[in-house]
Amino acid sequence: MKGIAVIAVCAAIVGLIVAVVLATWIKKQDQGTDRMKEISGFIREGAFAFLKREYKIMVIVILILFLLIGFCINWTTGILYICGAVLSVLAGFFGMNVATWGNVRTANAAKEGGMNKALKVAFRSGAVMGLAVAGLGLFGLGMVMVCLNLATVVQCVTGFGFGASSMALFGRVGGGIYTKAADVGADLVGKVEAGIPEDDPRNPAVIADNVGDNVGDVAGMGSDLYESYCGSIISAITLAAVASSASGGIFDEATAAIFPLIMAAVGIIASVIGILLVRGKEGSNPANALNAGTYIASGIVVIVSIILSKAMLGSYAFSIAIIAGLVVGVAIGKITEIYTSEDYKSVKKIAEQSQTGSATTIISGLGVGMMSTVWPIICISVGIFAAYFATETVGAGMGMYGIALAAVGMLSTTGMTVAVDAYGPVSDNAGGIAEMSELPEGVRNITDKLDAVGNTTAAIGKGFAIGSAALTALALFASYSAVTGLSAISLLNPIVIIGLFIGAMLPFMFSAFTMNSVGKAANQMIEEVRRQFRSDEGILAGTSKPDYAHCVDISTQAALKEMIVPGLMAIIAPLAVGIILGPEALGGMLAGALAAGVLLALMMANAGGAWDNAKKYVEGGAYGGKGSDTHKATVVGDTVGDPFKDTSGPSINILIKLMTIVSVVFAPLFVAIGGLIG
Repeated sequence: MKGIAVIAVCAAIVGLIVAVVLATWIKKQDQGTDRMKEISGFIREGAFAFLKREYKIMVIVILILFLLIGFCINWTTGILYICGAVLSVLAGFFGMNVATWGNVRTANAAKEGGMNKALKVAFRSGAVMGLAVAGLGLFGLGMVMVCLNLATVVQCVTGFGFGASSMALFGRVGGGIYTKAADVGADLVGKVEAGIPEDDPRNPAVIADNVGDNVGDVAGMGSDLYESYCGSIISAITLAAVASSASGGIFDEATAAIFPLIMAAVGIIASVIGILLVRGKEGSNPANALNAGTYIASGIVVIVSIILSKAMLGSYAFSIAIIAGLVVGVAIGKITEIYTSEDYKSVKKIAEQSQTGSATTIISGLGVGMMSTVWPIICISVGIFAAYFATETVGAGMGMYGIALAAVGMLSTTGMTVAVDAYGPVSDNAGGIAEMSELPEGVRNITDKLDAVGNTTAAIGKGFAIGSAALTALALFASYSAVTGLSAISLLNPIVIIGLFIGAMLPFMFSAFTMNSVGKAANQMIEEVRRQFRSDEGILAGTSKPDYAHCVDISTQAALKEMIVPGLMAIIAPLAVGIILGPEALGGMLAGALAAGVLLALMMANAGGAWDNAKKYVEGGAYGGKGSDTHKATVVGDTVGDPFKDTSGPSINILIKLMTIVSVVFAPLFVAIGGLIG
C-alpha cells in the first residue's frame, strides 16, 4: 500500500511544480503603468491585511479543536486535524497570492495583446489556485497513507477532513461577508445613487470591493473546494473495509483504500494537461476554450478509470461509479451555465422583466433559482443510482463505496475546475484596475467579456462543490452509521424526526446568520460612502481622493466579527444533538441537513449568478443599457444576489459536510454517552 501511495504523492508534487512554473511565468509579465501598479498594490495590501487578521482567529480555533479532539478521541486524529487545517489555509493563501499578481497583468495584457493574451494570463492565474488545491490535498492524504498503517488511517483520517472543512467554512464565510459588504455598498451608492460606473476610482468602496474578490472568491473558494476534494477521498478511504469484506475476496482493504488516491493522482495529471491545452482565439467566446480544457481533462480520467478499475479492483463496475460522478459534475456545470449565462433565456428573461422595476427583477430571479434545482437533483439522483447499483452487483454492501467513488470522480479534475472558477475574480479585478487607471474603453470591453464568462464559470464551480457535497456527505453518512453500529434509522422514531427537523432547519438558520451579517456590514459601508460624498464634494468632481482605507477596514472588521457564530454553529450543532439526543437522532439531523441544504445551496447560488449576468446583459446594451431604469433594477437584483451566490449559498455545502465529518469524528463519544435524553 505504501509503495502505491508514493505514486499519489509524486503526482501531487508534479501538480505543485507546474503551479510554481505558472506562477513564475505570471510574475514575469508586464504590470503596465505606474497607476496600474499603485492600484494593484492597494488591492494586494488590503487582501493580505484581512488574511493576516483572519488567520490569527483561525489559529485559536485550530488549537481549541485540536485539544478537544485529542482529549475526547485520540491525539493522532488531533494531529491530522491540524494537518488538514494548515494545508487548507495554505491552499487559499497561495492561490490568492498569485491572483493578486495576475489581476494587473491581465489588465495590461488586454491593453497590449488583446483578448487571447488576457485570457491566458487570467486563466493561468486561476490554474495556480487549482493545482495548489488539488496538489496540497493529495500530497497531505498521500503522506498520511505513507506514514501510518492502514488501521490507523481508516480510524483517524477523518480528522484531516475535519481540519479542512472547519477552516474552509471560516474562510468562505469570512471572505464572503467581506466581499459582499463591499460589493453591495459600492453598487448601491456608486452605481444607483451617484450614477457613476462600476469600479470608478471616485467610489470610496471600490478598493474594498476588489480586495473582496480575492479574499472571498479566490482564498475562500480555494479552501472550499480543497475540503470538497479531500472529503470525497476520505469518504472512500473510510468505507474501504466495508467494500473489502463485501467483495468476496476480489480485492483487499488496502487496495480499496488506495484506489481513490490513485484516481485523484490521475485527475491531477489530467488537469495539468487540460490547463496547458487551453487556448483562446481573438473574437471567439472565452468559454469555448475553458470548456475544451475541462472536457479534455474529463476524457483522460474516463479512459484511465476503466483501465485501473479492472486492474486494481477486478471489475469494470467501479469505473462506472467514477464516470457517473464525473458525468454528473459536467452535467451540473452545463445546467448551471444554462440558468446563469446571459447566452440563455433565463437570464434574458430576468433582464426583460427588469423593465418594470426591481420588484419583478427579484421575483423572476427567485423563480429561476428555484427552478434551477430540478435538473441538478435529478442528475445527482441518477448518479447515485448508477454508482450504487453498478458496484452493488459486485458484492452486496459495496454500493456506498461506489457512491464515494462517484464523489471522487466528480472532483477528480478539481485542478481544472478551480482553474476555471478562480479565473473569474482575476478578470473582475483586471476590469476594476482598467477602470481606475483610465485605460482605453476597448480594454474594459475585453475584461468585461472575460468577467461575464467568469460569473458563469464561478457558478459552475459552486455547482460542482454543491453536487459533490451531496455525494460526499452521503458516503460519510455511511461511515457514520458503520462507526455507530446503526443499520437503519427509523422515521417512526420521534427522536429521529426531531433530529430530521433540526437538520432541515440548520441551513436556513445558517443562511439567515450570513445574510444578516452581509446586510449589517453593507449598511455600514453604504453610510460611510454616503458620508464621504457629503463631506467632500471634490470626490465626485474628481479633484479629491476618497478614503479607501477606511472602507477596507469596515469590511475587515465586520467579516471577522460576523464569521464566528456561523462557523461555530456547524461544529456545535452535531455535538449538541449527538450528546443530548443520541446517535440515531444525529443521523436524522444529518439526513435533514443534506436534503434541505443541497436544495437551498443550489437555489441561492444559481439565483445570484442569474441576477449578476442579467445586470451584465443590460450593461451590454439591452433594454436601454447602462444608466437606464432597467439597469438600476438589475443592479438591485445583483446586490440581492451577491450574498446569495458568494456568501450563503456556497457556504452551505461546507456546512453539510462539516457537520457530517464532525459526527464521524466524535461518533465514539456519542455511542459511549448514548444520548442524555434520546
